[in-house]
Amino acid sequence: MLNRIHHTAIIASDYERSKQFYTEQLELKVINETYREERDSYKLDLAIGDAQIELFSFPDPPERVSSPESRGLRHLCFEVEDVQAAAYWLQKKGIETEPIRIDPITQKAFTFFKDPDDLPLELYEK
Repeated sequence: MLNRIHHTAIIASDYERSKQFYTEQLELKVINETYREERDSYKLDLAIGDAQIELFSFPDPPERVSSPESRGLRHLCFEVEDVQAAAYWLQKKGIETEPIRIDPITQKAFTFFKDPDDLPLELYEK
């Protein structure tokens, strides 16, 4: 019944800062941007492969604990051809990445970085 993941939704504390991060730093393509007056909220649809990221703004959203790890959705992961090259690409843009590690189960390289709200994001080698 389930075909694939269609989208992941992210609520930003600073919409413009996160919009800049995802569109300019990560270079995701904007599909659509909508201001929803009744909710005083923006919704930005971004393309990532055959899936989407929905970036939302809401007035005064409560903080979510990212560290230490807690229950719930843990992180968002991006598949890349070459983790080392992708990490270097992020670092050239001023985005810090963790040291590259090897998954002991798959033997694939991976690393983590964070968005402006400290949401953990992962790069995982194809």
